[in-house]
Amino acid sequence: MTATQVQLRLQSSHGLRVADPYPPIDLGAAEDAVRALLLALGQNPASEHLRDTPRRVASAYAEFLTPQAFDLTTFANDEGYEELVIARDIPFQSLCEHHMLPFHGVAHVGYLPDQRIVGLSKLARVVDRFARGLQVQERLTKQVADWLDANLHPKGVGVVMEAEHQCMTLRGVRAHESRTITSALQGHLRHDTAARLEFFALTRH
Repeated sequence: MTATQVQLRLQSSHGLRVADPYPPIDLGAAEDAVRALLLALGQNPASEHLRDTPRRVASAYAEFLTPQAFDLTTFANDEGYEELVIARDIPFQSLCEHHMLPFHGVAHVGYLPDQRIVGLSKLARVVDRFARGLQVQERLTKQVADWLDANLHPKGVGVVMEAEHQCMTLRGVRAHESRTITSALQGHLRHDTAARLEFFALTRH
């Protein structure tokens, strides 16, 4: 089967930017690997109920690992807006890179505008862009903050993520309903105590 290669096209205030291409996904090889895993686990992939499982699993993981292309739409901050802009409770899901089990939750993303403001839906797009992959929550949180800081050039950025990890709730310690909270702050939200406290208050943290 032909490998699938995804290129993410991003639009910044300085024009079109094309990110580095993602590694190709070979669905055929992934199906073979799932089939071999089923055999190794004592299952029969030729049975009626498992015959199509390798294809389904390969397609599901390809979806988890493939970011969706989007344009980062920004606008001139003509009104000189200087207060926090926060998108709260953005749902996301990702894959733990240690067990390849899902973790999911909500992200709260905010920034202090400077010369540009961003279309609000794009904050959710940025979260999804970095969640699509093998991740740890700490890195994911920082990647979202760093990317917005580098591409939007605001006065400050704040990201808080809350997630439930199935590698904790379904196996091992089986800590049901436990949630992990991570945060990343840039600029004024990192160095200005009042701005930091306001951000955490508005995101309920």
